[in-house]
Amino acid sequence: QVRFVESGGGLVQPGGSLRLSCAASGFTFSRVAMNWYRQLPGRERESVARIASVGGSTNYADSVRGRFTISRDNAKNTMYLQMNSLKPEDTAVYYCNGDRGWWGHAYWGQGTQVTVSS
Repeated sequence: QVRFVESGGGLVQPGGSLRLSCAASGFTFSRVAMNWYRQLPGRERESVARIASVGGSTNYADSVRGRFTISRDNAKNTMYLQMNSLKPEDTAVYYCNGDRGWWGHAYWGQGTQVTVSS
């Protein structure tokens, strides 16, 4: 069973930082490209960062580029999102998952809430 467990969210002031973690299981993590998605209040889920299965290639949405850094540790089946210079508009529930089209994409964890507010 594909499972994702996101953690590390919380309440932070604008300009602050958080580090999110995603523990994955139920598939060969090292062979699957992974993404961080977020769902802003009242909006649909959007992809903000992607990392290839090997080689370290990354992609970022314009809204987070330069502030967020995605990484993974395949030995631990874990992915991370370092979030710096946080803005109120980053407030969302953050999820991890593979690409659309990957067989396990329909499985979602509960996400982790990030709230940026003064």
